Amino acid sequence: MSTQTPAEAPTPLHWKLVIDAADPHAQADFWAAALHYTAEDNSSLVERLLAAGALSGEATVEYHGRPAFRDLIAVRHPDDPYDPQTGTGIGRRLLFQRVPEAKTVKNRLHLDLHAGLDRRAAELARLEALGARVVREVKEPGGEWVVLADPEGNEFCLQ
Repeated sequence: MSTQTPAEAPTPLHWKLVIDAADPHAQADFWAAALHYTAEDNSSLVERLLAAGALSGEATVEYHGRPAFRDLIAVRHPDDPYDPQTGTGIGRRLLFQRVPEAKTVKNRLHLDLHAGLDRRAAELARLEALGARVVREVKEPGGEWVVLADPEGNEFCLQ
């Protein structure tokens, strides 16, 4: 049991969930739409790095009409703060990073989306229209949910 007083308690760590992806920008589009999040706009940072010679043109792509990093992009909760100099979120974020290998095994970590019983069917239809596919439906004494896969096969649950 900790004997720390509130004044001595350590500051919580800032974090983001990093997800490997073959196409980080497509994954960002899917998850931004699925969660009603905002894709981060890092274009001013990318432009500064390009102008300074710290980033090559091959390390960038055009994403929604603006320069972006080729191998990573994040989505953030629209109400959370972000650094206006870099466009980087300072709150709830998912960062998609390009990796060369495909997903081959079951996720060790996944997202649970909570729509509620009254909205589950509508959310399921919306997620399928975005590119998710149903893996299985689960009905247990502890609850009911649908296991889905995003466009790259990463599983998540809809409750």
